[in-house]
Amino acid sequence: MDSSYLRISLSFVFWALLLSPAVSQSSSCSSQTFSGVRSYPHCLDLPALKAFLHYSYDASNTTLAVVFSAPPSKPGGWIAWAINPKSTGMAGSQALVASKDPKTGVASVTTLNIVSYSSLVPSKLSFDVWDVKAEEAANDGGALRIFAKVKVPVDLAAKGKVNQVWQVGPGVSNGRIQPHDFSGPNLNSLGPLDLTGATTGVPVSGGGGAGNSRIHKRNIHGILNAVSWGLLFPIGAMIARYMRIFESADPAWFYLHVSCQFSAYAIGVAGWATGLKLGSESKGIQYTTHRNIGISLFSLATLQMFAMLLRPRKDHKFRYVWNIYHHGVGYSILILGIINVFKGLSILNPKHTYKTAYIAVIGTLGGITLLLEVVTWVIVLKRKSANSTKPLKA
Repeated sequence: MDSSYLRISLSFVFWALLLSPAVSQSSSCSSQTFSGVRSYPHCLDLPALKAFLHYSYDASNTTLAVVFSAPPSKPGGWIAWAINPKSTGMAGSQALVASKDPKTGVASVTTLNIVSYSSLVPSKLSFDVWDVKAEEAANDGGALRIFAKVKVPVDLAAKGKVNQVWQVGPGVSNGRIQPHDFSGPNLNSLGPLDLTGATTGVPVSGGGGAGNSRIHKRNIHGILNAVSWGLLFPIGAMIARYMRIFESADPAWFYLHVSCQFSAYAIGVAGWATGLKLGSESKGIQYTTHRNIGISLFSLATLQMFAMLLRPRKDHKFRYVWNIYHHGVGYSILILGIINVFKGLSILNPKHTYKTAYIAVIGTLGGITLLLEVVTWVIVLKRKSANSTKPLKA
């Protein structure tokens, strides 16, 4: 396989994640109509997920009346609008979630007190809410609407603003909402709501800045780990496996192998550290399998690095034991690394092209490995055959 093709493919994988475009929204909430006779003087085109908010606020009794509209991410999915009394993200939010019953087709609203992302069960909100209903928006691409009146807590009413969060998801299973995507628009769906209506929009910087920062960190985390565990470690293993068969490559293959694996380890540690940082900044968001594999990879790779300091001489009686350990741990890192790259891609949820590109790169390395394996066995068998036909010395 031409090396220039491999370099182009790798570059595409590395940079594509950093260049994912944001989703824009061009329609206007002012053109929407819905059931009921109540008027809502304030109308917002929310900056993500094609969502809209109509609302009115009565300062005399701190009552906020809202109509939230958005299309679910998939047919049969859900939409949610929430107020977070204490923070800006979804964790801690008091949410109204609308979905359609798959049997009757009737839309209804469920309330969720989202203590954490791992606890999404129907529960009472921390403030009063009434006149709650949902409907499907006619001639609006399957969008759902949530109608509600909310008793804004006195401390929030005094500020004149509340932190709103909105979201859309793919479906409901056994009474529980299925997780939403964690792509750019889903992370940018938050911001302040001016109760007085003096501010006629939700500034992207109010929530989008933090969201964009998280997206950037997630992309860096993904790139570092894809390069390390998903590419450099396999290439380093191939060097050790197939270059050593050529006598002229000794000891160059060893130094190349060590350099490649040490570089992979350093980059992997950086990726692992960014993962820890992301976890600390994303309370309630857990990817247990991805995290546990990452911890295992870091631990195994660290053992491999220290094992190099204890590497016996070739003629040492325990060298074969060290070889078994070194090869076993090494192949475990290769398998777990590639698996976790795919786990990470499913979490980042980039365009399908990026996953396809990584599959193409790994497939290319796999094809090269298969070819070199055949060449290696041919050389080994020829050497055995040549040695067996040599005449014995008298």
